[in-house]
Amino acid sequence: QVQLVESGGGLVQAGGSLRLSCVASGRTFSTYSMAWFRQATGKEREFVAAIGWTGTYYADSAKGRFTITRDNAKNTVNLQMNSLKPGDTAVYYCAGRPTLSSQRFVAPSQYNDWGQGTQVTVSS
Repeated sequence: QVQLVESGGGLVQAGGSLRLSCVASGRTFSTYSMAWFRQATGKEREFVAAIGWTGTYYADSAKGRFTITRDNAKNTVNLQMNSLKPGDTAVYYCAGRPTLSSQRFVAPSQYNDWGQGTQVTVSS
């Protein structure tokens, strides 16, 4: 199990950029698949992006605008968000799960560990 702490959220105008970071505790971070989810008010938590053994993969809403990266030496995973839209407004959560396979995980129920979330607000 790892503990996850997100940072980097805030208020930005449409078209702007934000970079979210997630720091993980624990010695097994390199074996984890890591992901970002988001949850807007009144909506279900949805997959945004993940990075695992097969590389990176994204929700259609994030493709071409968001980039997920990780630094195993620093136990961090980042989400660079460009060309933000008001529809991107949500609480963003970092999530992780141990894996030794090439399977892709896009459902919240597939992740064991979660951060507390960071608010991203995009104004029009």
